[in-house]
Amino acid sequence: MALFATMARDRVDAVLIHGSALTARHNPPLLAELALKHRLPSMFQVRYNVEAGGLMSYAPDLLDLTRRSAIYIDKILKGAKPADLPVEQASRYQLVINLKTAKALGFTVPPAILARADE
Repeated sequence: MALFATMARDRVDAVLIHGSALTARHNPPLLAELALKHRLPSMFQVRYNVEAGGLMSYAPDLLDLTRRSAIYIDKILKGAKPADLPVEQASRYQLVINLKTAKALGFTVPPAILARADE
């Protein structure tokens, strides 16, 4: 993707790749690989991009959201009206940092940030 080369040429400091249908339709590891190839620190909304080589992600814990949705399903199956159930915001987030990528980019992750990371 020429966009990553352009960002590197223009000396962009970092890239935030928002999780959306647009970014999900591409091969997710490709975005992390391109960011690393062009030495662009990258932050993602989905952890598997970090597993693929992205620098970090900070996003709602999808497993927690799935568990919480089961509570809603249970209430609906027991007769609750969906319109009467409160809308909830995610309450648990995960910070995932790829130390191998940080090292490849020449970054030292401060101990205070490492202490806050979930992985």
